[in-house]
Amino acid sequence: MIQITGHDALLIIDVQNDFLPGGPLAVPDGDAVVPVINHLTRLPFGQQAASQDWHPPGHASFAGAHPKGAAPAGTWPDHCIAGTRGAALAASLDQTRIGLIVRKGRAPDVDSYSAFLDNDRVTRTGLEYWLSGLGIRRVFVAGLALDYCVAFTAIDAKTLGFDTFVVEDACRGIAPAPDATWRTLGGHGIHRVRSGDLAGA
Repeated sequence: MIQITGHDALLIIDVQNDFLPGGPLAVPDGDAVVPVINHLTRLPFGQQAASQDWHPPGHASFAGAHPKGAAPAGTWPDHCIAGTRGAALAASLDQTRIGLIVRKGRAPDVDSYSAFLDNDRVTRTGLEYWLSGLGIRRVFVAGLALDYCVAFTAIDAKTLGFDTFVVEDACRGIAPAPDATWRTLGGHGIHRVRSGDLAGA
């Protein structure tokens, strides 16, 4: 059993309407993470933060921003446009203990999977400084999608010096088989846990 303390943070990644069933970029079974994350929010984490994709209209990552049939690899259906209902955090997500919301992917020509760094690997969101300044040593990552924004966030957290855990049952991925993602995360020294492994001190 892992005891959660004030030096731990919960990072809730992209639990947004456009990634839930019915959204234009729905993650299969994505709504199943919400009750698990709500359980996690009641544990005595020192801090809780959430991220949101927050794209301007016509973002470079949108397939619709390119001529029909000419969308480059790595583009997605238009999603999480800033200020829209689709970009909002799920109404069923318990947000009462979230102390910081990081909005990423705001630059029109650069995408951002990680809650720490844009995909240019230069632009930082400031999340690391917020966590470090508040004495956080371990982070527990949950949300959508496991094989993209959760994995990128976890790898960056580990690289930036945080002991990093991904909560398996609080994540869902786009790929039907997550084994390759878990191998990648394990190769970076990231711990794989389940919500039932965590407890209050």
